[in-house]
Amino acid sequence: MSSTAGTANIGVVGMAVMGSNLARNLASREGNTVAIFNRSPERTRKLMAEHPEAGFVASESIDDFVASLAKPRTAIIMVQAGAGTDAVISELAERFEPGDIIVDGGNANFHDTIRREKDISAKGIHFVGTGISGGEEGALNGPSIMPGGTAEAYKTLGPILASIAAVAEGEPCVTHIGTDGAGHFVKMVHNGIEYADMQLIAEAYDLLRTITKRSPAELAEVFTAWNSGDLESYLIEITAEVLKQVDAKTGKPFVDIVLDQAGAKGTGAWTVQNALDLGTPVGGIAEAVFARSVSSHPEQRSAVQATITSRPTVVEVDVDTFADDIRAALYASKVVAYAQGFDEIIAGAKQYGWDIDKGAVAKIWRAGCIIRAQFLNRIVEAYQNNPDITSLLEDPYFASAVASGEEAWRRVVSTAALSGVPVPGFGSALSYYDSLASKRLPAALVQGQRDFFGAHTYKRVDEEGVFHTLWSGDRSEIATEPSTH
Repeated sequence: MSSTAGTANIGVVGMAVMGSNLARNLASREGNTVAIFNRSPERTRKLMAEHPEAGFVASESIDDFVASLAKPRTAIIMVQAGAGTDAVISELAERFEPGDIIVDGGNANFHDTIRREKDISAKGIHFVGTGISGGEEGALNGPSIMPGGTAEAYKTLGPILASIAAVAEGEPCVTHIGTDGAGHFVKMVHNGIEYADMQLIAEAYDLLRTITKRSPAELAEVFTAWNSGDLESYLIEITAEVLKQVDAKTGKPFVDIVLDQAGAKGTGAWTVQNALDLGTPVGGIAEAVFARSVSSHPEQRSAVQATITSRPTVVEVDVDTFADDIRAALYASKVVAYAQGFDEIIAGAKQYGWDIDKGAVAKIWRAGCIIRAQFLNRIVEAYQNNPDITSLLEDPYFASAVASGEEAWRRVVSTAALSGVPVPGFGSALSYYDSLASKRLPAALVQGQRDFFGAHTYKRVDEEGVFHTLWSGDRSEIATEPSTH
């Protein structure tokens, strides 16, 4: 193993599965010479031995790695988010020169990316927080890539990322998202939508399994059929694959031998936490996060189940009709989840001063990433037709799609409630839709309560101004300034 000075146009730090696959992807594209480095050199040696065709420029020290990069030096960090990332950034920043580019390709918190970009840019070095979606397969064969950073850095980095990105309808799935933390912010929201999408599909499966009594193998056929229409997506596709899988040890359906406790790595929770800070409702994503939390508390589930003497009788339905209803409810709920995700992107862009092209984001999600889906083309069209649309649910196509499935949606949620089948995703999405559709909300009473106990003030429907009722006095109304509490 040896280093060759200044010959690599791109470097990758971190040779775990994602990093090594990304390095292989880069090396397979014409025009790229890839430098690689890992803190433990054994992984680097292993990758070199297994893939001599890649022509990697390998180093066993950070100094040799930096020396192997052509100027402007460009290195992608693919190590565990947190302290490990900070350590590598620090090592590179000590050795890089003004104009060089450090790319963080991990699942970093965008607040950390904003902080890091501020620190690194003070040295004249570009720092690019980059969301990469598609998992191990995407890293190797073509992911969806969401880089932030400066426009200047993207001039160098953009063609390199375009060379390895997934391609949808002839276009590489990469675009410059915006400055500092914009790339990691959009990746975070992508993951939040992914949580919601997976939860909705799981609820559809549970309803079909519990109420129509179909087997996993039969339901695999249902999801395969659904994958040929408006619901066509990677997640629907792999759902069918999981449901048709048979456990080799027991001969049982694979889904029946998996413990029903779903894990999480934090990006879904970040999406919800930041939505709260931004004042943006993302109930569908939140319910998906909470559903995983509920599943992961078997002690609570067991305790409650021990107190129950009976459960609701499952409602009898026409199997085929109910399956069609679920399909419509699933599509409508997915539209709501994506609409909420894009609402958060809009709010985040406003809060942090990012100029994010929503249509471009939808475009790069059409291939490579986990939430890739046919109807993302419809989202692209919606933002092309009206870049300033207040909600995707306002777009004529989506408004019509949701309206046409509304009755089925309501039947599914009510049947689930009567049968005792939990549908937090479907139910939350429908309630959100009804909240937007209602001409008057009970928030008027809430505001009245707030004024009563905390003098938080209110506005009237019939005149301008801010008011407070003297609840502890003669209950007369006075004009006032709004409360800051």
